[in-house]
Amino acid sequence: MEQHGTVSSYVRDKVAVITFGHPKGNSLPSKLLKLLADEIEKASGNRNAHVVVLRSDGATTFCAGASFDELLKLKDAKQSKEFFMGFANLINTMRSCQKFIVTRVQGKAVGGGVGIIAASDYVLATNTAHVKLSELSIGIGPFVVGPAVERKIGKSAFESLAIDSDWHDAFWAKTTGLFTKVYASITELDEEIHKLAEHLAKYSPDAMAEMKKMFWEGTDNWDKLLEKRAEISGRLILSDFSKNYLKNFSSK
Repeated sequence: MEQHGTVSSYVRDKVAVITFGHPKGNSLPSKLLKLLADEIEKASGNRNAHVVVLRSDGATTFCAGASFDELLKLKDAKQSKEFFMGFANLINTMRSCQKFIVTRVQGKAVGGGVGIIAASDYVLATNTAHVKLSELSIGIGPFVVGPAVERKIGKSAFESLAIDSDWHDAFWAKTTGLFTKVYASITELDEEIHKLAEHLAKYSPDAMAEMKKMFWEGTDNWDKLLEKRAEISGRLILSDFSKNYLKNFSSK
């Protein structure tokens, strides 16, 4: 796998399958964020695809969130904002995608990974797929992913997840609505993903596109909102607190 990560996709039987991966826990550097957003945008406009299945490589981690290696290299507010805009653009691309995005969560998800899950339309996971928003411990906050997470699980659960920056298990995620269904194994998960995608592929793409608009009503301001949130994260990540945390973490 290339150092900056990879994104691959194919369309089969009217199902677009998009897979991302990175050698460090499927973390998300800028290049991978852009590649992922580009592939989702392509699938959105592909008349041969009726539904999108989003997945990641490996068996233990769905997504480790922002690339700490890249966070350490950020030097100024402009550069920092651009990095967090990668997450903003990805979430907005998922939001505006004309197809339902069904996301396969086979393992743990942190920070931006939780944002991807929250921006999905339907999420199937294993019982080992724990989640956490660790941003506060780094010296920032879940500002960019916050609107997507809050929309999905409600303000109270979002506050709990954001303040208690520790792991929340898959059954908490299902109870709050972050996950739609939870399975005992990856084998069961993949069987159900296949069945669901097969069913959705047979439905009217125009009807599903209209339903998607309905589900995401009230989010038209997110282009500007997430940009403002990216500015906040970009400013805070340059603090001594954040730099020291990232250096200490990377030296372990």
